[in-house]
Amino acid sequence: MSYNTDFPSLQNKVSPEEWQARLDLAATYRLVDVYGMADLIYNHITLRIPGTEHLLINLYGLLYKEITASSLVKIDLEGNILYKPDTDYGINRSGFVIHGCIHQARSDVNCILHTHSRAGMAVSTMQCGLLPLTQTSIRFEGHIGYHEFEGPAIDMEERIRLVKDLGEHNAMVLNNHGLLTCGPTVGEAFNLMYNLELSCRAQVDAMAAQTQLRVPSKEVLEKTAHLYQPGARRPYGVLEWHAMLRRLKAEDKNSDYPSYTL
Repeated sequence: MSYNTDFPSLQNKVSPEEWQARLDLAATYRLVDVYGMADLIYNHITLRIPGTEHLLINLYGLLYKEITASSLVKIDLEGNILYKPDTDYGINRSGFVIHGCIHQARSDVNCILHTHSRAGMAVSTMQCGLLPLTQTSIRFEGHIGYHEFEGPAIDMEERIRLVKDLGEHNAMVLNNHGLLTCGPTVGEAFNLMYNLELSCRAQVDAMAAQTQLRVPSKEVLEKTAHLYQPGARRPYGVLEWHAMLRRLKAEDKNSDYPSYTL
């Protein structure tokens, strides 16, 4: 078996649109690692290549901090591999079982993130679900789905229930499993996951204090949640994305370009 991780650049071998998508997705993988939401080689982030029904996904075997634009695999919505680097690493079946059906059902969704973070898994086990305890978590009040655990996501029939439980939301708690967010761009989907993760961490910390928790009034909850929805003020994640890319470049102090661009 050859688990090669030295991949030649695809920059001049794919369309400019696909190359930009590869850059954006590789950066998203690195950011998930930087902000402490990675889980060894597991989980997946997918991005639709503009103008196509093809998706980019990670090789199953690489750490998130190893992902580069040229290491990503191109698949169709059914998980068939259209392009893969020269390596014996493949893809994780759960990646296209969970992601493919959402991409297929939601034309407004171009990027999907799925994580197994410690705080996210903790909240996924709570009967109460995500509580509206902070401004960050109130963003999700009335705007988050829940999907019952059916075991590792390898059953194609589960796709129908995943799509139904997500509905029109862009965030979902996979009960006894983890978190999922999606959006029209990588920046918006990542920003939503960052805030969902932060909400879960705050909830776990607050509940661990074993004191009475304060919840704002229904009117305040509705007003606050509305102000974070697309179209209410601005698309959260778009402005932030440039700052995220600057952070990645700062991580690679000795290079003119961040390592994910390789």
